Amino acid sequence: MRTAFQRDRDRIIHCKAFRRLKHKTQVFIAPLGDHYVTRLTHTLEVSQVARSIARALNLNEDLAEAISLGHDLGHTPFGHVGEEVLNSLYREGFRHNEQSLRVVDVLEKDGHGLNLTWEVRDGIVNHAKTGADILDEKWGEVGTLEGQVCKLADIIAYINHDIGDAVRAGAILDDDLPSQAMVILGRSHSERINTLVSDVIDFSWVATGAYSGERPIIGMSPPVLEAANILRRFLFERVYTVARDEAEHAREVVRVLYRSLIEHGEKLPAEYCRREDSVERRVVDYIAGMTDNYALRMAEEISSWA
Repeated sequence: MRTAFQRDRDRIIHCKAFRRLKHKTQVFIAPLGDHYVTRLTHTLEVSQVARSIARALNLNEDLAEAISLGHDLGHTPFGHVGEEVLNSLYREGFRHNEQSLRVVDVLEKDGHGLNLTWEVRDGIVNHAKTGADILDEKWGEVGTLEGQVCKLADIIAYINHDIGDAVRAGAILDDDLPSQAMVILGRSHSERINTLVSDVIDFSWVATGAYSGERPIIGMSPPVLEAANILRRFLFERVYTVARDEAEHAREVVRVLYRSLIEHGEKLPAEYCRREDSVERRVVDYIAGMTDNYALRMAEEISSWA
């Protein structure tokens, strides 16, 4: 018999928003190459890392996997660039983690939602880091240890696979990576993943229940944590900021879609017209669910609406 968390996992895997992740940007928009990370491959990597940590710490692997698979369902086309534009246009603001929760609660299954457990929903909505350093005072709270594992697994996955994409795109060279971080974490992708996952397990061993009376915590040892933060800051300075600066066309596509769909609400698909939400809310839901290529095609079609 399936557990509730296995059921949640299966419902997420079979939902429309999950399948669309394969055509959504991770960092580089519409790259010319077959091996760049997408939202889907990122999600699968997060799930692998989270399951490995959860298994070692005797936590609930199914819960960790379900949170991981659902954490980015609300991401917009064009990655964080699309998120930033929608946040600036929509008066109530837009954050992809809140949209991920809205997807599983409201949007999927023709407005009925997926009826997930509170543990999975809590992990999904609280996975975002709001730009804070890893595990600093602005890191935020998660209601379960598995949710904390997924939050770290998300970081571990992206600070490693985004290096490969940045090198592939010519944004950085391997020799550009901060030496003080590489000495501790390792030079290769596999070395860094092994170091980070092993360190989280070792530091968080109390979560296994081996030491009764101690409060379980999920974290990293100080030297590995500092190295991970150095690497993360490097990526923000040398990769993410540059990628966003070069994405003005994607920003304009989202702006055009938003303004045109607000004016022509009748163009929204029927599934977005049956609800009692405001037209702005329905437009945001529609745009956030688009893949990169679908958004580009629709922006081209808009010129014929006049």
